[in-house]
Amino acid sequence: MFAAVFLVAGVWISLHPWYPVLDLAMTEFRVRDVGTSHTPLVGLPGRLGYFPDQGSHPGPLSFYALAIVYKLSGSSAHGLEYATVLLSLAAVITALWLATRRGGPGMTSAVAAALGVVLWRYGPLLVTQPWNPYLPLLPWFVVLLAAWSVLDRDPVGWLPFAFFGALCAQTHLPYVGLVGGVGSLMLAVTIWRGVSEPESRAMTMRWCGGSLLLFGVLWIPPLIDQISGHQNISMIVNYFRNPPEAPVGFSSGLRVLLGHFDVLHWAPRGSYSTLVTAGTDASKESALIGFVVLGGWATSAIVACRMRLMRIIPLHVIVASAIVLAAISLSRVFGDLWYYLSLWMVSIVVLAVFVGVWTLYAVLIARGVVPYAIGKWRSGAVGATAFASLLLFTIASMQVGPPEATLADPLGVIVNHVDKALKDGAGGVTKSDRFVVTWTDAYYIGSQGYGLVNELERRGWHVGVPDTWRIPVTRQRVIGDNLATKELRFASGGYLRDLITSNDPGVTLLVKYDPRSRAEQATYERDRRNLIASLQSRGEGEIAKQVDLSLFSASLAPSLTQREKNLVGEMLRLGQSSGVLLVPIGFNR
Repeated sequence: MFAAVFLVAGVWISLHPWYPVLDLAMTEFRVRDVGTSHTPLVGLPGRLGYFPDQGSHPGPLSFYALAIVYKLSGSSAHGLEYATVLLSLAAVITALWLATRRGGPGMTSAVAAALGVVLWRYGPLLVTQPWNPYLPLLPWFVVLLAAWSVLDRDPVGWLPFAFFGALCAQTHLPYVGLVGGVGSLMLAVTIWRGVSEPESRAMTMRWCGGSLLLFGVLWIPPLIDQISGHQNISMIVNYFRNPPEAPVGFSSGLRVLLGHFDVLHWAPRGSYSTLVTAGTDASKESALIGFVVLGGWATSAIVACRMRLMRIIPLHVIVASAIVLAAISLSRVFGDLWYYLSLWMVSIVVLAVFVGVWTLYAVLIARGVVPYAIGKWRSGAVGATAFASLLLFTIASMQVGPPEATLADPLGVIVNHVDKALKDGAGGVTKSDRFVVTWTDAYYIGSQGYGLVNELERRGWHVGVPDTWRIPVTRQRVIGDNLATKELRFASGGYLRDLITSNDPGVTLLVKYDPRSRAEQATYERDRRNLIASLQSRGEGEIAKQVDLSLFSASLAPSLTQREKNLVGEMLRLGQSSGVLLVPIGFNR
């Protein structure tokens, strides 16, 4: 059933052209490099340090995991998505395999229902998109089940923990503490049992030792980077020792945690595929309802311990440890607590509800309620939950568009025109030219500029960037002005207008494109005037200047009113005119 659901998602993905931008373009650079002399050793650039000398997420395992399917798919943009779909399916299969080891077909069905809810809550956009905050979402569910297995005296769980735990921790920094905390608990229990239960020591240590060896091997690339001089691990450590901002604090972290436990609003609000915003989605939920749900789980855990429900207690312990780690992690976030920094809470909440219901079921059995009636009710509820969740996920799969479509679709128009113009020899271009690509973007912090480099490289052009962008675009793609023979400039908004009207003989316009209709252009201008007037009336002149210089940067200002957020949100959705020009090397940088 899960395979069919992911097949539908994969087929639907292929129906719409996709041109990765920003982080997704950066991801494709690195996946493309796997197996070459420039195989990546660290993860995607993150909010560590200051541009251009920023640090990256810990490791490259996600790039390696995506590379085979990506290359077998012709190194296409869709190949990245196909690889992500198969990685998600691998996580699902592993989770169901672990569930089978815990309780046979009955437990497999129950965990399948829980997993169906997780999939529905995330939605197809998140589990098919190769963005580093999204890639570990389903592997994290596997990590929790693997930990449950180990605590339930099944050391085989160490093996999936080693791979999927390393994948989570290397791909997105918040998982380092989560995986490390869960792994420490597993190791402590394993050592204690090895000492107190000598009869099972050999098998336990064999699985644990072999898996930890695998875990260590998977961390060799980041260690090579550290030893070779780039020292990304040192940058991460220094970031946490000397954070650029104060952490959000325990109260803010707890509010987000409780918001995720507000399961009563999950159905009305829908999946994250329709809720992805620039803020923390969970902050919009009820902390009070979340507290009640969390209290219900805590009560079930106490009951399980008092009744000595030994099959259930290990999962309660895992959920409890995950909740504690979550509270610590969320309270230690520096800067804005973006919605994607707490998405992993979904798996914790679902497992908390799952084990709470399981405890209730066990209590009813113990108190003599007719087993047949309960069994019949259980099977029906499990089947209905799984079916409804996967049906909703499948329907959503047939409605979702490509990632960042408001940026990707215009980029597709632009890059196809640029490719044709270059092949036609515009500005005296030949196939042997080396292009340094730059951008002056009034719209979205250069997102489409990264995509332009990626797409032209895909088409066989020798393109690169100035040294300023050496971290996001990779060092091997730096082309100095002394080596470049041509410069391509992506520009938008007022920057594009200034270049076109510069009257410099070395400036050649290759393409200009505006995705907006006349009515949308009029709406944009009206919103712009209202936004600037509102900002100026409140004495926010610096933010008002950013509206025309970097609209996305202006949208991040914490002092914006709700009306101003709505205006800038609509402007970002509508887009701006953008284009690509050949300019003299170093022109107006």
